[in-house]
Amino acid sequence: MDNFRTFLIFGLLIVSLLLWEAWQNDYVRPQQAAQATALVVDNSLPAIEQVQNDLPNMPMAQSLASLPELSPQQAAVSSNKIHVKTDVLDLHIAMQGGDIHDLALLKYPVDSSTPDIPVQFLNDTNEHFFVVQSGLRSDSEAPTHYEYYTAENNQYELAEGQESLTVPLHWQSANGLKVTKNYHFKRDSYVVDIDYVIENNSGEKFTAYPYAQFNRNRPQEDSGFIYTYTGAVFSTKGNEYEKIDFDDLDDAAFSRAANGGWSAMLQHYFVAALIPANAEQETGFYGKSINERTYTAGMKMPTLTISNGGSANASYQMYLGPKESHRLENVAENLDLTVDFGKLTIISQPLFTVMEWIHKVTNNWGWSIVFLTVLIKLAFYKLSAKSYKSMAAMRKLTPKLASLKERFGDDKQQFNQEMMKLYKTEKINPLGGCLPILIQMPVFLAFYWVLVESIELRQAPFMWWLQDLTAMDPYFILPVLFGLSMFFQQKLNPAPQDPAQAMVMKAFPIVFTVFFAFFPSGLVLYWVVNNILSIAQQWHITRKMGAL
Repeated sequence: MDNFRTFLIFGLLIVSLLLWEAWQNDYVRPQQAAQATALVVDNSLPAIEQVQNDLPNMPMAQSLASLPELSPQQAAVSSNKIHVKTDVLDLHIAMQGGDIHDLALLKYPVDSSTPDIPVQFLNDTNEHFFVVQSGLRSDSEAPTHYEYYTAENNQYELAEGQESLTVPLHWQSANGLKVTKNYHFKRDSYVVDIDYVIENNSGEKFTAYPYAQFNRNRPQEDSGFIYTYTGAVFSTKGNEYEKIDFDDLDDAAFSRAANGGWSAMLQHYFVAALIPANAEQETGFYGKSINERTYTAGMKMPTLTISNGGSANASYQMYLGPKESHRLENVAENLDLTVDFGKLTIISQPLFTVMEWIHKVTNNWGWSIVFLTVLIKLAFYKLSAKSYKSMAAMRKLTPKLASLKERFGDDKQQFNQEMMKLYKTEKINPLGGCLPILIQMPVFLAFYWVLVESIELRQAPFMWWLQDLTAMDPYFILPVLFGLSMFFQQKLNPAPQDPAQAMVMKAFPIVFTVFFAFFPSGLVLYWVVNNILSIAQQWHITRKMGAL
């Protein structure tokens, strides 16, 4: 019965998740797949209302009228690009806008079988459009993300032994306004520092505010078993981790002003975040939908007012890389929350911390899963023991229950009454195995999210044929072992008196073997080890009680 309840609850949770996703795809996100191939680029600048009320003479119509007429493709892609390469990043900066239009993460291959092909995190192709846009917004001529910059070189590379690299871009108006946009890269860092140096020799006061935003399309729906969040996230005081998904942005734009905080676009394992340089100054964070196809998440920085002959600086940071907690917590407050363990973070985070500690000893994430499973099993040893003792006692009653079934099988009401009398006489609680399972389920689910969300396990090998713990077992060995362990555990449980339930129990090992064949091997490894430990404990208790 313990096995039946455990996997019935687990199965219902998974099926509920799949049904929810199916409902989202069929009714909440209609026609998205058909629209995904049509690229619509945000040709508007971030709105000014409610954030920068002190900026004079800048109605939206006047600002947009000064922009050149560009097609979506022209606005997104420029043939002139600068190639920049560090030890962890390989990217191109477009001369139009001086923005990053594609970026590869060199330490993270797309697949473990092709280690030389890195993940393309940012991209300006129609299928996977995800770029950074930034500029200065003014009522006069200024470098928005449509204007063209110039550069001294078309290629920059972080040399061996070099710790940092600066890429300067230049823009100048006809009336003498000069803007230098500098990108600063560091070794072994996914943080990019950006600063503007503005020199005003235009003959009049110059007023503008810097902005930066991510612009991406909605990815095609993932048909896999595991759902992970892709969309916008904002962090402000009082709302430290606020998900605003694409459907939310379709319904209404997001806008909030706050001191400090950040805006980001998340996807499985990776995050792109914009962080203001000065947490003491008010920043406007925003997000919006463009025709329910492409979406922006960005920030508007404080207004700059520069007199003629004067100069000013503005700066901010971007994080473009993996969701590694130790990196993120050093970049910005609450940015490590993008490693999203969901509502069970309070359990998942300690589990991951312990698993990290084990990894430092074993240097193998597979063995970390094994030993953490052992520790979890030890923590619940006494609770499990109560459940197994209850089942062993019920197993000893199997002959008496069979006799009652033979006498009152045709009268279910009488049979149930006599069975309850027997349980009362023998001082057995037939539901005694339920509470331990219910208590353990949050831990099981929390560990599930640890395995799904932790990038440290991505493409991590275990041993022999298991070379990627986040991919399904290529030879289905673990799912078969899982099915066999489930079968043997059933043999230790009391036989169901209900023929229908008995048939379901016999089918469970086969059904869940097929079900788990498509799950990440790290998850299946956890369940195999957990089942083996459960069999050992249950066999010991059942034998000790003379129920074998």
